[in-house]
Amino acid sequence: MPTLNKLRAVKDDSPRTASLTRLRIALTIFFALDGFIFAGWVVRIPAVKEQTGASASTLGLALLGVSAGAVITMMLTGRLCRRFGSHPVTVVSGVLLALSVALPPLTHSALTLGLVLLVFGAAYGGINVAMNSAAVDLVAALRRPVMPSFHAAFSLGGMLGAGLGGLVAGHVSPTWHLLALTVIGLLVTAAVGPTLLRHDAPTAPDDRGRIRNEPASAPERPSGRVRGLVLVFGLIALCTAYGEGALADWGALHLEEDLHAHPGVAAAGYSCFALAMTIGRISGTTLLERLGRTRTLVFGGATGAAGMLLGSLAPTVWLALLGFAVTGLGLANIFPVAVERAGALAGPTGVAAASTLGYGGMLLGPPMIGFMADWFSLPAALTSVAVLAGVAALIGFATRRAAVS
Repeated sequence: MPTLNKLRAVKDDSPRTASLTRLRIALTIFFALDGFIFAGWVVRIPAVKEQTGASASTLGLALLGVSAGAVITMMLTGRLCRRFGSHPVTVVSGVLLALSVALPPLTHSALTLGLVLLVFGAAYGGINVAMNSAAVDLVAALRRPVMPSFHAAFSLGGMLGAGLGGLVAGHVSPTWHLLALTVIGLLVTAAVGPTLLRHDAPTAPDDRGRIRNEPASAPERPSGRVRGLVLVFGLIALCTAYGEGALADWGALHLEEDLHAHPGVAAAGYSCFALAMTIGRISGTTLLERLGRTRTLVFGGATGAAGMLLGSLAPTVWLALLGFAVTGLGLANIFPVAVERAGALAGPTGVAAASTLGYGGMLLGPPMIGFMADWFSLPAALTSVAVLAGVAALIGFATRRAAVS
C-alpha cells in the first residue's frame, strides 16, 4: 500500500512538472523578447539623436521619458498583478511594448521624443514587473534559485538585438528597423502568450513537498521590517542596474569618441558586456547554490566595480572592452537576486517596489551620465558605475544577517 501511494504521488506530480516546465519556457521567451526589443531601440539612439538634432544633455532629458513612464507604471503594475494575475498582465504589457517601440523614429524634436518615450517606458516598466512577479512565483514552486536564468534570457535577447541592430544600422532606416521589431514582438506574444493565459500562477510546496493551497506570493500588507528589507534589495538593484543602463547608452560613445575606436568595434562594446552578463547569468543558479545569495551579491558588486574602473579609465580600446566584460560578469546576478528576494518577501508589491528602484536606476543612469559628461568628461562620468557597484557590495555585506543567504 505505501508503494502504491508513492507511485500515485509521482504520477499526480508529473502533470504539474510539465506545467511548470511550459511556464518556465514561456517566461524565458518573454524575458528574451523584452531584452531584444529594448536593445533594438538602444542601438538606434544615435540615429534618432541626429534626426531630432538633440545635444547630449537634451537627449538625456528626452531619455527621462523612459524613466518617468516606467517608474509611474511599475507600482501600478504590482496592484494589477494582485488583482488580475501576473500572467495576463505580462501578455498585455508585451503587446504594448511591441507597439510602442515603433514610435521614437517618427519624432523630429527632443520634446516629442520625450513624450513618445514616456509611452515606451510605461510598457517597458509594466512588462518587467509582471514577468518578474510571475518568475518569483515559479521560482518558489520549483524550489530552486533559477531566477538568474530568466535574466540570462533578457541579456541574450539584448545581445542579439544589439548585434542585429548593428548589422542593419547602415542599410535600414530606424523607422523600418523598429517597425520590424513591432511585428516580431506581436508574433512572439501571440505564439507564447496563450501558455501564460492558460495557467494560473503556481503555488509553492511546503517543506514535505506537498502543494499548498495559498499562493506563493507574500501577504498584501507586509510588516515594517519586511518593507525595510524590500527597500534594501531595491537599492541594491538600483546600484547595479544603473551600470547596465549607462553602458547600453554611453559605452559605444566612450569607445568611439574617447578611445577613437572604429564604429564597428565601438558597437561591440555593449555586446561584450551583454555576452559576459549572459554567461554569468546562465551559471547563476549553480553559483547561488554554491555560494548563497549574500556572497554572490558581495563578490559580484566588487567584481563589477573593478571591471568598470578598467572599462572607463583604460588607455586602449581592448582593455576597455575587457573591463566591460568583467563588469558584465560581476553585475550579472545581483539584480535578479535582489528582485527575487523582494518578491519572496512581499509578493508582486515587493517586486514592483524593488523593480521601481532597480529599473529607475537603469533608466536614470543614461541621463545622469549625460549631465556628468557635460560637466566633467565621459570617462569620469562612467566611473560612477564602479562607485555604485561597490555600494551594492557594501549593502549586501552589511545586511548579511537580515537577509536570507
